Amino acid sequence: MTTRNRSTSLFDFYGRPPILKALPLSLQHILAMMMGTVTVPIIVVGAVNASLDEKMALIQIALIASGISTLLQLYCIGRMGARLPAIFGVGFAYVPTLTAIGAQYGISGILGAQVAGGLAMMLVAVFIRHIRGLFTPVVAGTVVLVIGLSLYDIAINYMAGGVASSSRGSLLNWGIAIITLLVVLGVSHFARGFLQLASIICGIAVGYVLSVFCGLVDFSPIAAAPWFTAPSPMQFELEFHTAAIISMVIICVINSVQTIGDLSATTVGAMNRELSDRELSGGLLGNGVCTLLGSFFGALPTASYSQNVGIVAMTKVISRFVLALAAGFMLVAGFIPKFGALITTIPFPVLGGATIIVFGMITMTGIKLITKEEMSSRNVTIVSLALALSMGIYAVPDAIAQFPEMLKLVVGGSPIVVAAFVAIVLNLILPKKTLADEEQERLQIEMKMNGESQASR
Repeated sequence: MTTRNRSTSLFDFYGRPPILKALPLSLQHILAMMMGTVTVPIIVVGAVNASLDEKMALIQIALIASGISTLLQLYCIGRMGARLPAIFGVGFAYVPTLTAIGAQYGISGILGAQVAGGLAMMLVAVFIRHIRGLFTPVVAGTVVLVIGLSLYDIAINYMAGGVASSSRGSLLNWGIAIITLLVVLGVSHFARGFLQLASIICGIAVGYVLSVFCGLVDFSPIAAAPWFTAPSPMQFELEFHTAAIISMVIICVINSVQTIGDLSATTVGAMNRELSDRELSGGLLGNGVCTLLGSFFGALPTASYSQNVGIVAMTKVISRFVLALAAGFMLVAGFIPKFGALITTIPFPVLGGATIIVFGMITMTGIKLITKEEMSSRNVTIVSLALALSMGIYAVPDAIAQFPEMLKLVVGGSPIVVAAFVAIVLNLILPKKTLADEEQERLQIEMKMNGESQASR
C-alpha cells in the first residue's frame, strides 16, 4: 500500500480523512457554491420567460453539472481535469451574455451557442501556452470589472420585485430586499466560522421567512414536484445563430482567464507552488468538455468558483475527499426535483438583496486584477477606453440601432464583448511602457525644452 493510499491528512490532496472530520469542512464548500449554482439559471429563466417546468429543469441540471465538473477536476479522465482541489459550477460571469442571447433566441439559442463556446474552451486549453500572454491582468481585470458592472441592473430589477411584477417598485419589495441585504452584511462581517461562510444563505433564509409571512411565496410548485427524476439529454432543442455563437465564444474564451487565475491561486495559496502546464491545460480542457456536453442536457456553462478557492487558500485543506463530498451533495440534490422546486419559490426581492453584494464583489475582483500591474498611461488608456465604450453602448442601445441584427447582438447585447475586444487590441498595439519609462520620457522632454529655451536666449 502506497503512502498516497494510507494518508488520512486533510492537508494532503490524496488524503482521505475520517468522514466526521471531513463533513464540516465539506459543508463550507457547499454553502459557498450553492448560491451561485442555483441563482444563475433563475436569472437566465427570468430573461427568457421560460415556464416553471423549464426553470426547475435548469436548476436541477445546474446542480448535477456542478457536481460532475468538480469531480472531473478532482479525479481526472485522461487529460481532462486539473487534479487540483478546485470547485466548478455554473458561473455568474456568463450571465450578461446568457441573458442577452436568451432575450433574442431563447434557451435553445443559448445552448446551441454553448456548443461552440465549449469547443472554444477546449481550443484554448490546447494552445494556452501560446496565447496566455494575451490575457494580462489589465485585460482580464477590465473584463471582470465590466461583468460586475453589467450585473447591477439585474440585481436592482430583482430588488424592485422583477420586471413583470405587478408590485414592481413597491415599498414591501424594497423592504424585504433591504432586510435580506442587511442580514447578509451583518453575518458576513460580524459572525465567525461556518456562519460567516453562509452569510448569503442566512440572508435568503431570513428574507424567505419574511416573504412567507407577507404572502409572497407560492408553495404549489413544491407539492407538484416529484421526489426523484433523472435528467434526460436533449430536453431543450439546440439552435445555432451566428451572433449568439460569436458572443458565447468570446465570453467562454475570456472566462478561461478566470480559470487560470483561480487554479493559480489554488496552487500558490494552498500548495505553495506554481501551477504546472499540465494542470492548467487539464483544468481548461475539463471545463470545456463539461460546458460542451452540458449543452445537450440543458446545463449552462461552467466555471471555477473563486469563493471556494478562497476557502481552500485560507484553510489549506486540500484533501480531494473533502471537496468530493461537496460535489456529491450537489450531484444528489440535482436528482431531487423538490429541492429545485423549493429554490424556484424564492421571491425576486430576496434574490436581489442577496446577489447585489455578490455582483459588487465581482466588480472589486476586476479592480484587484487591474491593480496587479502598475497604472501607467498605457494601462490607464486600456482600462478607461474599454470601460467607456463597452458600458456606454450598453447604456445607450439606440446608438447602434442601424447596425445589422447580428452585429447589434454581438456589440450591444453584452458589454463584455466590446470590453474584451478593445482591451485585447489595445494591449497588443500600444507601446509597452512602464511608469519608469514614462518618467524618463518626461525628463527627456523637459531637458529638451530647457535646452531649446537656453539656446534661444
